[in-house]
Amino acid sequence: MHFTVIFKVLGLLLMLFSLTLFPPMMVSILFKDNNHTAFAIAFAITFTTGLLAWFPVHRVRQDLRTRDGFLITALFWTVLGIFGSLPLMFSQGLELSFTDALFESMSGLTTTGATVITGLDQLPKSILYYRQQLQWLGGIGIVVIAVAILPMLGIGGMQLYRAETPGPVKDSKLTPRITETAKALFFIYVGLTALCTLAYWFAGMSFFDAICHAFSTVAIGGFSTHDASIGYFDSELIMAICTLFMMVSGVNFALHFFSWRNKSILHYFADPEFQLYASAIIGGSMITVAMLYWYGIFDLEYSISHGVFQLVSMLTTTGFATTDFSSWPNMLPFMLLYFSFMGGCAGSTAGGSKVIRVLLVIKQGTREIHRLIHPNAVIPVKVGNTVVPDRVIDAVWGFFSVYVLAFMIMFLILLGTGLDVITAFFAVGACINNLGPGLGEVAAHYGNINDPSKWILCFAMLLGRLEVFTLLVLLSPMFWRR
Repeated sequence: MHFTVIFKVLGLLLMLFSLTLFPPMMVSILFKDNNHTAFAIAFAITFTTGLLAWFPVHRVRQDLRTRDGFLITALFWTVLGIFGSLPLMFSQGLELSFTDALFESMSGLTTTGATVITGLDQLPKSILYYRQQLQWLGGIGIVVIAVAILPMLGIGGMQLYRAETPGPVKDSKLTPRITETAKALFFIYVGLTALCTLAYWFAGMSFFDAICHAFSTVAIGGFSTHDASIGYFDSELIMAICTLFMMVSGVNFALHFFSWRNKSILHYFADPEFQLYASAIIGGSMITVAMLYWYGIFDLEYSISHGVFQLVSMLTTTGFATTDFSSWPNMLPFMLLYFSFMGGCAGSTAGGSKVIRVLLVIKQGTREIHRLIHPNAVIPVKVGNTVVPDRVIDAVWGFFSVYVLAFMIMFLILLGTGLDVITAFFAVGACINNLGPGLGEVAAHYGNINDPSKWILCFAMLLGRLEVFTLLVLLSPMFWRR
């Protein structure tokens, strides 16, 4: 383990993160909401800590290995989540405890979208902007790590993208070529954000709201500047724009890269993961719309617009809302949560277990059925024309086993803290899938649940965002042995 280079990376990371506090500071000065001091203090603490971590080891020159990659990936959100909570604690008017500030910061950076804050419409503009910016920064961090780094760490299912990631990844070192990958992904991410901002603005949002909602839409975060979320704008056009960009952001960013490079969209339709993703959206939307219309919740037009929007929002784990979906027929809220367990594609800003893993589980299940009929047959699992190694299939099964086990344990712990069954079930599901909204006491916000539950849910957010194994491997004694 190269702790010197790990401190060097984290120190640089903190110093870079401290610079992101300047935009909300400028927003505070522009709107005169008196929160610039909170951001200035947070900047000083964050930058100084980063400098103290970086300076003693800044001359160290070592390659990062796989084990270092695990630790840095886990510390990425943990450290930034802690320091990201500082402006929220120091802000005038919020009066958040450390637990609540950390919960909000972690929710933002992991693009979960669960909030402990109410009265968003009355909050200072700088705080509203800062929450959205946290999600946007977390989103690009997710894309870069998921597409450029996780394939090398052997996270089940992600290995499939070793050959497809823009910028070859051929060994266990985090090579400088990842810089090229990250740069290409960053430009795509910024481009989508700019397009989304302009679309929202032209559709009738104020420029401030357009920027803020573009940040959380492309990051698939779900934070809003209004308590009523996207429903505040009461606009079919804004809902359609939001739906489109949520779907686009839930696609593997490597596909966006190849489409941009080859000037063709055919690459999408040839990708098996995208095919299942699109099929889930179409099939889920049809069921949701049919049930809303059948039960008389909306007329046909509203059933289509609100049903498709909410299905896409939940499946991609964004968490935006236009109406109180918790009051829909009982089957629908649970079905929407189930879709969030699948989530978006690997290498996207979406949460959940990822479509590629669900696809591999389906194919493996089909293979086992065929083996019962033909016990001696050699039946490979294929994704497109690629034969998937059994090692990857084993990793996917292991992922789902640990995912379900972690869900069950955290669900029981939340029940032990005093939460009711519905609240505990949906809170764990919403946080481990990086979704945000739930049912019961967490239907609108998480501010009323107890502090121990919030700490468990912060862990759930990290667990889901870090693909389970990336975090749990740090708890293994073998990881720390030489």
